[in-house]
Amino acid sequence: MVKQLFISTRPAQWVKNLAVFAAIFFGGKLFSLPELRASSIAFLIFCLAASSTYLFNDLLDAQVDLLHSGKKHRPVAAGLVPKKNAIGTIIILAFLALLVSFYLSITVFFLVGIYLATQVAYNLYLKKVILLELLIIAFGFIIRVFAGSFASGISLSSWLILAVMMLSLFLAIGKRRSEITLLGASASKHRLALSAYPISLLDGLVFLSATSTLVTYSLFTFNQSQFGASRFLTEFLPATLTSPKWLMITIPVVVYGIFRYLYLIFEKKVGDSPEKVLLTDRPLLAAIIVWLLTSGLIIYFLPTT
Repeated sequence: MVKQLFISTRPAQWVKNLAVFAAIFFGGKLFSLPELRASSIAFLIFCLAASSTYLFNDLLDAQVDLLHSGKKHRPVAAGLVPKKNAIGTIIILAFLALLVSFYLSITVFFLVGIYLATQVAYNLYLKKVILLELLIIAFGFIIRVFAGSFASGISLSSWLILAVMMLSLFLAIGKRRSEITLLGASASKHRLALSAYPISLLDGLVFLSATSTLVTYSLFTFNQSQFGASRFLTEFLPATLTSPKWLMITIPVVVYGIFRYLYLIFEKKVGDSPEKVLLTDRPLLAAIIVWLLTSGLIIYFLPTT
């Protein structure tokens, strides 16, 4: 049963909690031990907190999940994890998240408390309210980003915060669009809010959030610290290119990633599980790796002016 409980914590979705490292990555402190340690603890805290909410969701939706071709295999819905054990695990995980966050930072403690409260409200009612449920999802990512910032003591760019919010909205809206496509007439049985979403509205919101993601990320790179030029660059590049906003080089990679994800939503119809798509679609995964490597090289190997 321990294995089934672990599966119920949805470890594949812990990738969402990597948002806590945004502050130290873009702040140039990824290899600074104190900041990395604090952010890693924040990552652990949100893995505990998020897993408790996943289990809570499984308890509430156990009967509905039995009607879903994929979700019916979840341990709680399949009866492999008794409800009392699931409840006990929820309490333990939430308590550990709050306890560790309290010792890390009082601000992080309050953020974790807010995160848990909003997730409880989301699972009990807010997920039934169209549009608002999408904003709650985005809010969860914003909390993660702020928690990483407060834990490490590194400030965040306002444009980065907006870019994270727009990206999370894009993924959430794409997920709803794919769910309606895949589930068809039975969509409302699995998620009540789906019955209220017109396809045309979701299509418009998908493209609007995709555009907003590109714009806010581009503005973030433009307003990020300027990186200096090496002697090689000053000798062989035109003057206009010797000290630009080098992070803007990553914009085409982000454009490709957004376009690729749109293709997966509308053509492959696999956006119902964003974390799975991000880890299994090779072109998209390659774009993410290229973006990380390019950003890292610019931030950590080009001197700032």
